[in-house]
Amino acid sequence: MHIVIMGCGRVGSTLARTLEKQGHSVAVVDQDPTAFRRLGSDFIGKRVTGVGFDQDTLREAGIEEAGAFAAVSSGDNSNIIAARVARENFGVENVAARIYDPRRAEVYQRLGIPTVATVRWTADQMLRRLLPSGSEPNWQDPSGTVQLAEVPYSPAWIGHRVSKLEQEAEVRVAFVTRLGQGVLPTPDMVLQEGDLVHVMLRTADLEAVEAVFAKGPEEH
Repeated sequence: MHIVIMGCGRVGSTLARTLEKQGHSVAVVDQDPTAFRRLGSDFIGKRVTGVGFDQDTLREAGIEEAGAFAAVSSGDNSNIIAARVARENFGVENVAARIYDPRRAEVYQRLGIPTVATVRWTADQMLRRLLPSGSEPNWQDPSGTVQLAEVPYSPAWIGHRVSKLEQEAEVRVAFVTRLGQGVLPTPDMVLQEGDLVHVMLRTADLEAVEAVFAKGPEEH
């Protein structure tokens, strides 16, 4: 996958190096050309000097071929504008923005842009938003038999009840993270865009559950 990152600070450079080591092609955009020194001499990706929400700059970075975009500059407004340009103008599927003011998180989430607030920031969290493939264990019992995991799901599930997801995957949804807050599922809860689903399951059943989540609901 080609991934564009806006911002070459500590987080942006860490993301860029990590993604490149995973085999992805990476382009990093920053207004300050000296910031690219954080990438190191072994970084082979593209370095683009410019404003991260400028469409010509993004095109130079390969946004038209990108499968993911991360906005991790030092400005909330710049990050959310760039993320919206990537999503709405270029149709990038996996977009995430870093924010410094967690009070804005709900507003941004309602715009359809997954956000990561500084107060709970790690590069791993941003990677999860950019590469939402594979489950993420939240907890595991000492024997490894049972675990609580965040399991990615097909967009086809959006608009369907959580209970339908549970029924088809034969698991129990422990809680849903919505707009940055944990919510206990009710019988009538419907999945919304941006929801993260946390499932309690047997470790041995994980692959089967991932397959059902990825496939989407059965039509009856």
